[in-house]
Amino acid sequence: MDLAESLTMAVKTLTANKLRSTLTMLGIIIGNSSVIAMIGLGQGAQRLTAEQFESLGADVLFVMPGNDEAREITFDIPNTLVVEDAEAIAQQVPAVKGVAPQLSGQYIVSYRGNNSSSNVMGTTAEFLKVRKFEIDRGRFLTELDDERNTTVTVLGPELAEQLFGNQSPIGEFIRIRNTSFEVVGVLKAKGAFLGQSQDQVAYIPIRTMSNRLIGRTSPYGMQVTFISVMARDEESISAAKFQITNLLRQRHQITSQDDFDVESQQELLKIFGTVTQALTLMLAAIAAISLVVGGIGIMNIMLVSVSERTQEIGLRKAIGATQKDILTQFVIEAVILSTTGGVIGTGLGITAVVVAGSLTPLITTVSPLAIALAVSISGGIGLLFGVLPAQQAARLDPIVALRT
Repeated sequence: MDLAESLTMAVKTLTANKLRSTLTMLGIIIGNSSVIAMIGLGQGAQRLTAEQFESLGADVLFVMPGNDEAREITFDIPNTLVVEDAEAIAQQVPAVKGVAPQLSGQYIVSYRGNNSSSNVMGTTAEFLKVRKFEIDRGRFLTELDDERNTTVTVLGPELAEQLFGNQSPIGEFIRIRNTSFEVVGVLKAKGAFLGQSQDQVAYIPIRTMSNRLIGRTSPYGMQVTFISVMARDEESISAAKFQITNLLRQRHQITSQDDFDVESQQELLKIFGTVTQALTLMLAAIAAISLVVGGIGIMNIMLVSVSERTQEIGLRKAIGATQKDILTQFVIEAVILSTTGGVIGTGLGITAVVVAGSLTPLITTVSPLAIALAVSISGGIGLLFGVLPAQQAARLDPIVALRT
């Protein structure tokens, strides 16, 4: 019996039991679609993260209080950075051309009955240049606002729309923690960063933030959440990091472990890229388990098929079919089930990736490698799990089979 004839007989046998064949393929379909969707979504998350970090600028450094070990132990951010540290960096680090300390908190922002739980950020006039934001209407905070501890605010466009709708917010007063703030400007849209909207933020002078909203919580001065630093150029990043580290060690009188971290955009991107890649692989591995389950289903149904078709096998052997012919017949059936399920699952996975890309901010693409890997694995699973039932069928004694 040639291969074409075996293939034709296998297709006829499987289509004669459409419901059973479909249910057998279900595990392979779910496994393939899940693997392709997880890999596609994971790669989309990596691209989105890379794009958001690139929007910060390649020459930006972040000085953060505490270190990784301290955060793991305390589950909190220690108050080890103060405004004076930012001022010292701006004055004494030659590789730096801009410094913006930032102090943030979550508060209810209200205007005439319209309320929004938003992030309130205390910062300085350098923030626009360092973080590459742009003003849409009005003006940004000035050094004089900070020196005089004035109650003025600049709103992100999303927050401005929530509070004022189509009305111009310039010159109006909003309330933050029972304090009135005059709106002096609105920023241009910046989008989200790591899942948090940068357009639903109220920016106020950092000294106003500390004195009016948060209060002094550090014994060393006016605390900051972190410090954004702009290096002179991309080539100066390593020098700026080295100089900032040495300066803060001297200021904090550190002799052993640092109580701060200095991270560049590239380093943060590498960290988040490693995390998202690990999560993608983990989710793909979990999804791949269903491929194994589908393979077990194929083996189970093929064993049932062998027991049901005992007389057919005995008759074929009696008229001259060899063990190889019977083995080939059942292996082809198993491979057809797994490969067809793989193709259908691939189509569903691609559809899920495309839909996710259109409905979410994820920058999704379909990975040809993931498709080839999923289909080949599903075909291999059919071959692997189909061999045992096929061997059992091939070894049947034709006389015993005919009697049965």
